[in-house]
Amino acid sequence: MPRSFTIKVPCSSANIGPGFDVVGLALSIWLELRVTVDETVSGVSQNCEITYEGEGAKDLPREADSNLITRTALYVLKCHDIRSFPATTFVHIINPIPLGRGLGSSGAAVVAGVMLANAIGRFGLSRERMMDYCLMIERHPDNVTAAMMGGFVGSYLRELDPIDMERKEIPLSEVLPEPAGGLDTGLRPPEPPYGIGHHIKFGWAKEVKAIAIIPNFELSTANSRSVLPKTYTAKDMIFNLQRLAVLTTALTRSPPDADLIYQAMQDKVHQPYRKTLIPGLTEILASVTPKSHPGLLGICLSGAGPTILALATHNFDTIATEILARFSKEGVECAWKVLEPAYNGAEHIE
Repeated sequence: MPRSFTIKVPCSSANIGPGFDVVGLALSIWLELRVTVDETVSGVSQNCEITYEGEGAKDLPREADSNLITRTALYVLKCHDIRSFPATTFVHIINPIPLGRGLGSSGAAVVAGVMLANAIGRFGLSRERMMDYCLMIERHPDNVTAAMMGGFVGSYLRELDPIDMERKEIPLSEVLPEPAGGLDTGLRPPEPPYGIGHHIKFGWAKEVKAIAIIPNFELSTANSRSVLPKTYTAKDMIFNLQRLAVLTTALTRSPPDADLIYQAMQDKVHQPYRKTLIPGLTEILASVTPKSHPGLLGICLSGAGPTILALATHNFDTIATEILARFSKEGVECAWKVLEPAYNGAEHIE
C-alpha cells in the first residue's frame, strides 16, 4: 500500500535587530511537503518525482539531486547507506515563503529535506540530531534552528575541524560560496558530529505579532553578506551585545515596554552596511517609532533583507501603510503580512 505523510516547516526571521547570526524567530508562513511513496511505480530518476506550487514554481529545479530539499534528503539517506529514494517517491512542494527576501526560505528547505529523509528512512532521529544534519549544510544556525525548534531562539555553532567540512558529498546551501557540493562520488558522505549547534528557546509575550513588509525584489544572502566588513570596532560590538542582552528578556514581558524594546532592537553590525542594497532602509528604520506609531515595539531588517520586520501589538494597518509609502517613494512595491510566532516549529504528520 502507498504510504503518505506531510512535513510542514515555518519560515523564519533572523538577527532581530542586534542579534546578527545569533537569534531567529519562527513565523507563520509554512513550507509544506506532501509525500507519497508508491513502490508499484518505477522509472523516475533517483526514484523521486517532484511537483511544485507557490513561490519559485517557475524557476526551481525538479531534479532530486539539484533541488535543495531533495538534495538535502539524499545526503541524509546516503549517510545511512541508502543511495536513492524508495521507488517511487512523489514529493509535492507547496511553498508560500518568498525566495531571497530574508524570511528563511533556504533554511526551511534544509529542515524539510532532513525531515523528509528521516521519515523516508524511518531513522527515528531526534530533533537535536536532525539539527546536526541541518548545520552541516546551512552553516548559520539562526534560521534553521528557529524553523526546526520553533519560537524565538538563540543559538551558537561550535567550530568544526576543516576535515569535517571538506568532503564534496555535503550539499551546502546557497548561503555558502559555490560550488554547492553534494556531488555523488559513490562514497558514503561524512555524518555530522554530534552536537554541532546548541540553542535556547526564549519566551515571547503573547501580545506581540510581526508585520513583514516584503519588497518585490530578491536579495541573495551571499550578496548581502558581501557588503559587511571583515572586522568591527569594540565599540560597535559592545553596542550590539548590550542591546541583545536586554532584548531577549524584554520580548518575554507582558505588557511589552515599547521604549525599551525599540532601543534594544538597534544595530550597528549589519543594517548600516546593507542600506546600499535596500532603497530607503535607513530612513524607514529611523522614522517609524513607538511615538510616531503607537503599537509599534521595534523595527529591523529581517535576516539579510530586503524584508522589514516590525514587531507590534496593534495598529498593524497604519504601521504597514507608513512603511509601504516610504518604499513607494523609492519606487519599490511591497506586500505585507501580519504573522504569529510558530511556537512548535517543524512538523511531521503521518
